[in-house]
Amino acid sequence: MSEPSYKVLSNYIDLLLDAICVVDKHGCFEFISPGAERIFGYKPHEMLGHSMLEFIHPEDMLLTLATAEQINQGAVKLDFENRYIRKDGSVVHLLWSARWSEDKQQRIAVARDISSLKLAQRRQAALYAISEAAFAAEDIDQLYQQLHQIIAGLMPVQRFIIARYDHKKGLSFVYSSEQAIAVAASPLASDLCHRVIHSGQSQLYRSKPAESCSTAKPLSVIQPNITALAVPLQSHSGIIGVLMAQHGPQAAGYGQAELEMLEFVATQVALTIERKQMLARLKFHALYDQLTSLPNRELFQDRMHSALARAEREQGMLALLYLDLDKFKQVNDNYGHSVGDGLLQQTASRIQQAIRQTDTAARFGGDEFVILLEQLQDEATAWQLAENIRQRLAEPFLINGQQLSINPSIGVAIYPQHGREQKELLLSADEAMYLAKKAGGNQVKLSDGLFLFNRSAN
Repeated sequence: MSEPSYKVLSNYIDLLLDAICVVDKHGCFEFISPGAERIFGYKPHEMLGHSMLEFIHPEDMLLTLATAEQINQGAVKLDFENRYIRKDGSVVHLLWSARWSEDKQQRIAVARDISSLKLAQRRQAALYAISEAAFAAEDIDQLYQQLHQIIAGLMPVQRFIIARYDHKKGLSFVYSSEQAIAVAASPLASDLCHRVIHSGQSQLYRSKPAESCSTAKPLSVIQPNITALAVPLQSHSGIIGVLMAQHGPQAAGYGQAELEMLEFVATQVALTIERKQMLARLKFHALYDQLTSLPNRELFQDRMHSALARAEREQGMLALLYLDLDKFKQVNDNYGHSVGDGLLQQTASRIQQAIRQTDTAARFGGDEFVILLEQLQDEATAWQLAENIRQRLAEPFLINGQQLSINPSIGVAIYPQHGREQKELLLSADEAMYLAKKAGGNQVKLSDGLFLFNRSAN
């Protein structure tokens, strides 16, 4: 096929928005149809005489060379995909059909720009992956890690950062592929993230132009590359943070496609973070006491069920402490409910400080607290822990400028001596607590396993 024939054919191909490219056996361009400028960003004469290797995306170099060699050996390729670097530094995805002309010793190919299709596919895959991560992640920190993996699969990422923004607390780096201290000290990360928060717009960082020793190189080689992108995490309530990606020195620069992809992902991430936080709040409200932040009755019963199963399996011992504050009603009557609430909050804090990390303290309502002590060696350990709690609570409280003193009555029930089921142990500990109150309060009583049901108010 003569060059005039290429030109005639290219006029028809241009109507289909495709491009005709002809290279010699060494891969240097000998003919490029005018419509190629839409795809590559270069005018045809800027690419003629140059090797295709100067324009191919570095990550696709080896695969393209191997495919070109197959075509030169006579294979016909109808659906080969690779990426080129456009004149403006952006990446274009191409679908090629190519064959070898033996008589002309040329490789003739038709290229179609499928960047929009690839972008749509990547967006759909990202949306699915983010939705799956939001469902699978146990907490917000695990979600951040999975989001990092998803974005790294969509674009070259050497450094990935999630920063959260709060109107009162300001900007904080909650996740990074580097150490948080290094990120906070990084001028680039800090500057880009603050600019996003204050402007509400995506920010780009361009590296300095690389020096070229040959004028035969394409213009894209000497243009500054976009090496970092920072986009806002925009939710219904406003900007809640920043998503930042930075590639390594060997990767091609980011382009408009990467920016649009990161902005799309950021929108989904912001909604996912908000949804995850909302679910965490709902879970907290369902399982924790709102005043003291201790586990409520439902969560405590679930933990006790598991503890009893372990104790039975391992033939171990556990204890249940039922605690009630003596004459708490007088505090509310004399000082008001705000002081009473403060007293309950400080009581919860002191109980937490007095027990071990393996133990569980819960508020059952009013001034009643229940403590589960696991992995006990003997009754003396349970008694000592209960006495530690009593002594901590016997110390004066300072609430809203008021110094108060209040004492606890604590009942103790031991598994398996005083019961093997949850209900039995709760009744035993409750009755022991009642006996402590009846004896004057401010003391620890061990259950005797006998339930008393005819109580008088105390």
